[in-house]
Amino acid sequence: MKRLCIALLAVFGLSAQTARHVTSPKEEFGFNIGDDYRLVNYTRLEAYWKKLASQSDRIKLTDIGITAEGRHQWMAIVSSPENLKNLARYKEISQKLAAAKGLSGEQAHALAREGKAVVWIDGGLHATETAGSQQLLEMVYQMLSRNDAETLRLLSDDIILCVAANPDGQELVADWYMREKEETKRTMNALPRLYNKYIGHDDNRDSLTSNMPETANMNRQLYIEWNPQLMYNHHQSGPAGEVIFIPPLRDPVNHNLDPLVTLGIQAAGTAMHQRLVAQGKGGSGMRTQANYDGWWNGGMRNTATYHNTIALLTEIIGNPTPMEIPLIPEKQLYISDLPLPIAPQPWHFRQTIDYLMETNRGMLDYAARNRETLLYNIYRMGMNSIERGSKDTWTITPRRIEALRAAAGEAPAAGGRGGRQPQAAAGGGDSPGGGFGARGVSAALYQKVLHDPKMRDPRGYILSADQADFPTATRFINTLLKSGITVQQASAAFTVASKSYPAGSYVVKTDQAFRPFVRDMFEPQDHPRDDLFPGGPPIPPYDIAGWTLAMQMGVQYDRVLDGFDGPFTTLKGLQKPLPRSVTGPSNPAGYLISHRSNYSFTLVNRLLKANVEVYWLKGAAPGPDLGTGAIWVPASATALPVLRQGAADLGVAVYAVAQSPTGDALRIPQARIGLYDQYGGLMPSGWTRWLLEQYEFPFTLVYPQTLDAGNLKSRFDVLIFPDGAMRGAAGSRGGGRGAVAVDPQSVPEEYRGWIGRITEEKTIPQIKQFVESGGSVVTVGSSTTMAGLLGVALANPLAGLTRDKFYIPGSLMKAHIDNTNPLAYGMPETVDVFFDNNPVFRLPPDTSAKGVAWFSGKETLDSGWALGQELLDGTTAVVEAKSGEGKVFAMGPEVTFRGEPDGTFKLLFNGLFYGAAKPATLR
Repeated sequence: MKRLCIALLAVFGLSAQTARHVTSPKEEFGFNIGDDYRLVNYTRLEAYWKKLASQSDRIKLTDIGITAEGRHQWMAIVSSPENLKNLARYKEISQKLAAAKGLSGEQAHALAREGKAVVWIDGGLHATETAGSQQLLEMVYQMLSRNDAETLRLLSDDIILCVAANPDGQELVADWYMREKEETKRTMNALPRLYNKYIGHDDNRDSLTSNMPETANMNRQLYIEWNPQLMYNHHQSGPAGEVIFIPPLRDPVNHNLDPLVTLGIQAAGTAMHQRLVAQGKGGSGMRTQANYDGWWNGGMRNTATYHNTIALLTEIIGNPTPMEIPLIPEKQLYISDLPLPIAPQPWHFRQTIDYLMETNRGMLDYAARNRETLLYNIYRMGMNSIERGSKDTWTITPRRIEALRAAAGEAPAAGGRGGRQPQAAAGGGDSPGGGFGARGVSAALYQKVLHDPKMRDPRGYILSADQADFPTATRFINTLLKSGITVQQASAAFTVASKSYPAGSYVVKTDQAFRPFVRDMFEPQDHPRDDLFPGGPPIPPYDIAGWTLAMQMGVQYDRVLDGFDGPFTTLKGLQKPLPRSVTGPSNPAGYLISHRSNYSFTLVNRLLKANVEVYWLKGAAPGPDLGTGAIWVPASATALPVLRQGAADLGVAVYAVAQSPTGDALRIPQARIGLYDQYGGLMPSGWTRWLLEQYEFPFTLVYPQTLDAGNLKSRFDVLIFPDGAMRGAAGSRGGGRGAVAVDPQSVPEEYRGWIGRITEEKTIPQIKQFVESGGSVVTVGSSTTMAGLLGVALANPLAGLTRDKFYIPGSLMKAHIDNTNPLAYGMPETVDVFFDNNPVFRLPPDTSAKGVAWFSGKETLDSGWALGQELLDGTTAVVEAKSGEGKVFAMGPEVTFRGEPDGTFKLLFNGLFYGAAKPATLR
């Protein structure tokens, strides 16, 4: 009776505290959220949330950072007034349980009893998926205004983090849609640009690196500030003939994830399905109803799972413009993955919003009913990781299963490595050691093969400060720090496993709660062979198969298999490159800089901006080993301050020398760079634009109309055509079907100059004239088809092969590099390239074209999945060719893919300088 009275008093108190009027969306905007033909932009969302915060004690607004276009990104924290008064304590509990280290099980249980379930709900990441941003408005309003028993219980047990994931995109899309006065003409089609300033849809491909400010803002809240136990990531569109996809997900699951994450996703997703079905809301599918798997790391939801957050996405139908659910015969059959089929019918946006209110509440209800278990389990997952990182452990991957089968004398699985293995009956369920369809091998092999001491997991990784491009290693470390990873740095020289390391080296140990993320950044991915049926075509992964970031970035690191320690301090905050200086005589002839550091390009750009002479040496430089293409800067009063500042800021060593080098060189001018883009935006172009800005390359965006107008050499030295620029080119992720067809009169004047596409009839002759008159063209990915149109004889020997013969769905492949070619100056002799069924070339014997990067050997896969990889043997990945007075560079792999492969950035950067360089002789 006493407990009941306390509960009633709490509810009465909560209701009394929220008696003030809360402005409804209808009162604020003049329409209800979900009304047909209506959208709210971010400016109005921001103003509305601020008004609500002034009216209700159930909400607290937090500015989590600035977006790429300069807007404030807001997070609305919604909970009971009592919880909000103690918000700092509940955040501390969430942080402590997620970190796990230093807590006993008893202490964790006590914190779990005291804490509140923290649930992240975002919306609008993909801005044209408008249900996500609009449901946030409705959800916050309902949680502030409703006083039913369930709402009050959810507010009491949960802390809800409501996050506008893409403010800039919401503003663009909503304004574009609402610009038409006649409602029925409103459309989101033909947006003039990407709905993220740089990367559009790839804003959900950035969580691995946090390159974009919005990603960094949200990752800070997810992995440093709040560490939610549950995450709900809203997306569209749902499967045809259904309404919404909700997990459970299909296999494969990433081998680094804690099993409690996978089981938690299944449990929370099932609870959301149950809520819909119990209300008669049909059309929710799972697993086989969509292509979402548990493998990839890099999307917002996906990366959260590597931090022990039970993270789900949904994909729902709906649009402010009414639509129809089609009749698809197989979607009318009740199966376990589609428990309540839905009839074909007209569909209105408000129906979508209503579904999402229930899935949101289903997630919150699951959190509330399992609050203590969820809080304790995130501790348990963190402690699992700490324990695994503190002793000898083994992660079993398809390669290890293949080794086990080989040791047992079995033939490989019918589907190849990790494929579905035909099952042989082993007797009835009473057979000793048997089971339904099981066929065992010698149990002794469990220790001998699966627990081979040589194959145990590393206890940590060391990034030596004496590696050639240590500033890029620092950039890599910052990606870890942005994701809440504990990183240490040596304050003095030390020795581990008989190897000496200098002070300043970085150390990343695996005895930490987010060990799954650590391993995924350093260890190769081993994607299983996933066939539609044994021996059949492969099932594509949801995104890519291999991404090991340390390998992509070309970072040098050592895997340490035994426990170790040293003079290490834990880093706080993002790191700047270790400052370097100008060393050598005080009155030199000039200065030498190694080409090996990516930040040497930034320094060269600063020198060129100051009108300082810059050369690349073709021969060996005097003094220390600087690698190929050493950079020579003659002494001048202008050069020295730029060099000093660059050495300090960028971590690039500068060597003053008493005598000038002699011999052949290339004079590097300030190149006039044109970067291709098109109406509607091209994601690879956006990524390239962002990258050029980071390394301070000046450039101009070039649209088809400018190309068609000709006389290009008067304006440009180098033109870049990223993946997807050529219409109809196969294998592109960036819009390879060419520019959006749009009526110029239907768009504002400011965008009309962007309209058009590259055509063989009109555009290619102008580009060919540009090259023949001395210009250079850099083509990447699918745009390498342009090379043939410019007179360069390049044939792709693998073109046209079916997927069951050759299939590499986004993986890291080892390529050989001719680093004596200026296009590859500063690169090592081998490098991991990101390869996604990209073009490769077979150079004819009589060609003058030069192979700069190529594949050699039958097995070049380093991370991911590569079916038919032996077919790459002897093919060329990167080509330099002459055409008239100019150059054509064809780069089959996407050398700047999503801003991740720093190890191959030099191919683009060198191409920009080399394309405009002039031969010189130093005397």
